Amino acid sequence: MVAAAVILCDGGIAGVADSKLLSAKKRGLLAAEIRATCHVGVGQASVEEIDRLNILWASMLAMQRAVEALVASSCLSPRLVLVDGNRCPDWGWPSRAIIGGDASEPAISAASIIAKEVRDGLMRGLADAHPGYGWERNMGYGTAQHLAGIRTLGITPHHRQSFAPVKNAKSEN
Repeated sequence: MVAAAVILCDGGIAGVADSKLLSAKKRGLLAAEIRATCHVGVGQASVEEIDRLNILWASMLAMQRAVEALVASSCLSPRLVLVDGNRCPDWGWPSRAIIGGDASEPAISAASIIAKEVRDGLMRGLADAHPGYGWERNMGYGTAQHLAGIRTLGITPHHRQSFAPVKNAKSEN
């Protein structure tokens, strides 16, 4: 689980939009520009934390770590943290949840671009280390190729134990 926090530079970044609507090439170019001109923090929650907390609370933890990283690297404390979704983490910063915020708020769009680029890079690394699961293409989602990889190649330490196909594969062995 990867989250990012961004304080946009004055004037913003032209072309920033919901990361899901951008091509990989455009996302990469925007991510480089965001990192070069804005304050950025990235936070992650591990596979073990996702299994222990569940995906919602692990995402809250990753968001908290992203804002903490932003504060640590910039020495700035956000006046208001805009969060994509319907709830905010329980943290010390004033915040507002915005459903669909990655499509409507430029700072959230920028954060979603950074988080997606970091996550995709991690998935490409997993694909190199563990070929056959299709991580370089599914980017963490359970595609048919990934599910076939679990059945034929087994489970890696990077698979969530709480993911139903992993649980099923373990019970079959």
